[in-house]
Amino acid sequence: MKHYTVLKKESIEGLNLNESSIVVDATLGYGGDSKEILNRIKRGKLFAFDRDKDAINYSDALLSEVGDNYTLIHSDFVHMKEKLKELKVDKVDAILFDLGVSSPQLDENRGFSFMRDEKLDMRMNREEDVTAEDVVNQYSYEELKNIFYKYGEEKRSPFIAKAIIERRKTKRIETTKELCDAILEGVGANYYYKTHPERNIFQAIRICVNQELTDLEAVLPDAISLLNKGGRLCVVTFHSLEDRIVKNIFKKYSEENELVKGLPEIPEEYKPLCKVITKKPILPSKEELEENSRSASAKLRILERL
Repeated sequence: MKHYTVLKKESIEGLNLNESSIVVDATLGYGGDSKEILNRIKRGKLFAFDRDKDAINYSDALLSEVGDNYTLIHSDFVHMKEKLKELKVDKVDAILFDLGVSSPQLDENRGFSFMRDEKLDMRMNREEDVTAEDVVNQYSYEELKNIFYKYGEEKRSPFIAKAIIERRKTKRIETTKELCDAILEGVGANYYYKTHPERNIFQAIRICVNQELTDLEAVLPDAISLLNKGGRLCVVTFHSLEDRIVKNIFKKYSEENELVKGLPEIPEEYKPLCKVITKKPILPSKEELEENSRSASAKLRILERL
């Protein structure tokens, strides 16, 4: 199964690993990052999370060829802290988040891509109840409009939401093509073929189905609290909404308290908990962009626990 891991070299180096590091891969996917991590932590331990059972099974076979010093956890990363606590793990040396959809998921028949006609699903964990089809057919006009605005940043959201409501009055929208047809009806051919709003709408529905942004906002403070002194947190994002959340949380945990700014001696309790290693995000190299066009929107940010 072919999967290209975006910003792999930069992410792994950013974790600052040694042979004994305890590492969390919060987004195991198809094992690209985890395999490289295992190669570097011969006396350490890897804990890897994924909500996709297919990814867990595939990666287990892949990682077993490298070593046995890993534990795979079939869970959303939002439960990281409690799942690690169950395994008697309170602190770790490095945590990696590689957000977004993996290439195999895009290429499978799950309705993530608008490029093929597939069943509307978009669940990363197929054991979850809510699918993209449910969202498109059961949510109200206001709910759809707000999802498209908030998660897709699509300026013609009202027209698209209205077209979906009208279309589903006569027939349930079940496939990616039917959804694309509704989007086309809502915005007209000129806007559709010029700006491709279906990209934004599919992104918005996927984020909604998988609760991606709410989970990210919830887990990052937990991840920071798990880090040992000198521990690193690396996050690869794929769109501006994710990146904004990461940037703001990194800023919050690395800023000096306003009360003590400028003082020659800062009391320990007022010192920032972390420092940002990447003042600007690391972007894919020209070579990587040529090799994998899906990496174009990727950004890597790195935080270190003080």
